[in-house]
Amino acid sequence: MADKQITRRGFMRDSAVAGAGVTMGLSAAAAVESKDQAAIRKTRSYNPEMEYRRLGKTELWISAVCFGGHWKRINVMKEDFDKNRRDVTTACMEAGINYIDACSHGEVLAYSKALAGRREKMYLALSDCSREVRNKTYRTTDKLMESFDSLMKEAKQEYVDLWRITCHEPGGRHSFDTSCELVAALEKAKKQGKARFIGISSHDRRWLKMMIEYFPQLEVVLTPYTAGSKVAPKDSLFDAVKKRDVGVFGIKPFASNSLFRGTSAPNDPNAAEDDRRARLAIRYILCNPAITAPIPGLISTQQVANMAKAIKERRQLDVAEKAELEEATKEMWANLPENYEWLRDWEYV
Repeated sequence: MADKQITRRGFMRDSAVAGAGVTMGLSAAAAVESKDQAAIRKTRSYNPEMEYRRLGKTELWISAVCFGGHWKRINVMKEDFDKNRRDVTTACMEAGINYIDACSHGEVLAYSKALAGRREKMYLALSDCSREVRNKTYRTTDKLMESFDSLMKEAKQEYVDLWRITCHEPGGRHSFDTSCELVAALEKAKKQGKARFIGISSHDRRWLKMMIEYFPQLEVVLTPYTAGSKVAPKDSLFDAVKKRDVGVFGIKPFASNSLFRGTSAPNDPNAAEDDRRARLAIRYILCNPAITAPIPGLISTQQVANMAKAIKERRQLDVAEKAELEEATKEMWANLPENYEWLRDWEYV
């Protein structure tokens, strides 16, 4: 009996300790969650209706869908360009979309103008693809800094949240010396306080994987990820992304609008169908937890509202929705313009 009592007492004691451990574990998890939630509420243009994702080791909290700088088909809006860009930027802020990606000289100037007087409401990324390493004149640290400083001055920006150099496709066309020079330029801009975070953009997943593995300084990459992309079963780019805790923005989510049947005009007869396809694509892409956010180009406030709606919808696609997106994706591949045929290489990432 004594042994049984001791055993019972020991059991009760051990159970109490274990219970306390579980409670402490839950409390610790709650504390982490609370810390993240506090950080999310402090992010730019926070909206409780928007989802936010951690941008890798930058520790920034970025809206689950962002604002790509391209403005294809904007001519169908038939309105003042500057007003359109400012109105769409405003709509993004109101919806909780808090990141703009500008990758050309014209885009940087347009969005700097749209952000005038409210710069702190959005995270801004910039690149001048025509005066970076795609251009052989700008393949040294000094020339890259010259281009960057000139662009910052012209855009009247004291700092940028992300300087992400636009690289060749395929990136493997760059020599290793060029890779070292561009990373040195990024580091210099960050050390000088001109760029808070640094990264690169390329359409070459193998080269990107090498760059991420070799240069831990890189914090963010931009790479294609369409409605038809999948994680490669082995040797995936995302293996390196996860290991180095790199933030990822997915470009070309709609495969240069090949996913759509219409023109994007507000009164287009295919507007409702195209809006649904856009939402299905965004929901599908966000099922990949390694992607911080897709960055579609948005040309109207209605498109902004549609992206915000996608975030509110159920994340996982049901059987019927999967079949619907698969059919739309078949059309997307068939409709690729000749200069975007390379996107087929991004079916497995």
